[in-house]
Amino acid sequence: MNSFDEVVTIFVGQAGTQVSNACWELLCLEHGIEPNGFFNRANESLEKSCCVFFEPLQRKFSPRTVVVDLEPTVIDEIRIGPYRNLFNSHSLITGKEDAANNFARGFHSIDRQMKDIILDRVRIMCEKCSNLNGFIISRAVGGGTGSGLATLLLEYLNEDYAKKTKLDFAIYPAPNISTAIVEPYNAILTTHHTLDYKDCCFVTDNEALYDICRKLEVQSPMYTNLNRVQAQVFSNITASLRLNDSRNCNLQEIQTNLVPYPRIHFPLIAFAPIISPEKGQYNLSIRNITYDCFQPANQMLRCDPRKGTYIACSLLYRGDVNVFDVKDAIAFLKNKGSIRFVDWCKNCYKITINRHPIVTIPGGDLANKKQTVTSLCNNTIIRHAWTRLLRKFDLMYQKKAFFHHYLAEGMEEKDFQDARDNICTLLEDYIQLET
Repeated sequence: MNSFDEVVTIFVGQAGTQVSNACWELLCLEHGIEPNGFFNRANESLEKSCCVFFEPLQRKFSPRTVVVDLEPTVIDEIRIGPYRNLFNSHSLITGKEDAANNFARGFHSIDRQMKDIILDRVRIMCEKCSNLNGFIISRAVGGGTGSGLATLLLEYLNEDYAKKTKLDFAIYPAPNISTAIVEPYNAILTTHHTLDYKDCCFVTDNEALYDICRKLEVQSPMYTNLNRVQAQVFSNITASLRLNDSRNCNLQEIQTNLVPYPRIHFPLIAFAPIISPEKGQYNLSIRNITYDCFQPANQMLRCDPRKGTYIACSLLYRGDVNVFDVKDAIAFLKNKGSIRFVDWCKNCYKITINRHPIVTIPGGDLANKKQTVTSLCNNTIIRHAWTRLLRKFDLMYQKKAFFHHYLAEGMEEKDFQDARDNICTLLEDYIQLET
């Protein structure tokens, strides 16, 4: 029995399922696990994979994951795809009918039997852990399954595993592109309902990810390209748990250093260097890649962090990184003066260095650099994303547009007002931090 901290991952909805494909593709490469689940002897040094994989048979690994969608199409692609033998068949759960981009349908109308199946599979996965550290949930909050069903699951996880850390990777509606007109309703409702059920929520949007892909010179970005960028961040955040190193940064430590108050738990994500394989021969200093993480072009949410105030910052370095170079980069940022922190927390850089460099997908979009950094920053600029979303919510809410779809699934009009009031209070919380 190992003594490693173990993490159970839960991917919900179509977007969550597609992100899971990218994540397990990358993690298998990092740990030397073949698509059929068998261990590659050439990577014996990465035996700490038990953090996110379990071993049902000798040298045969399966992810500690549950992948859920209310309709079968996307998960069926996994069942017949190249990684079909990697997953435990009980980890892939599908219904017969989707949530139709309706939060209420995913939250109120899900079949009770299916809900019990999902929770039972999560319980079984947790029982396979000897030292469960927490949960990582991945979803898009604009759709019905990622918002409604994921909210229901978080509610029950909070009841059954109250003391375990719950990190949420949430794709929020983008400013100018959308797949459903009711995305603002779904995003505001799920944020309202899950605010007390998760410890930290990392927010991204597809528009920012498209910008990153264009920076990588991808001509016609598809969801696969976007998801592989997110998978790289997922890998870096869990690297200290998964890879043998002198330093172990678990999920609680991430939460402790980024969340000053329970409700202020929406860090921004940035990654550097964002450079294509064709330009991978150019070397960038630690100072340069650290500075890039504070620029708009490297953010995974469409915003300009320089216009906000930083509350906390965690810098996760990977590869051949010298601690003195990191200290020099931090000193450079402080002297530059363009990065503002709240008055009551001046020394809020949390540094983690993992000696294992990143692994990239062969033929992928990202250069395989020996020195990289992922920044997780709690910044008040995110309130502008809430303001933008709330404005779109209000435009429909004032006309009661599309209400009947939600009311028919068991919601009440008061639920919309309560959600709106809660997000307005959240905005006020951020404004008070800046004054």
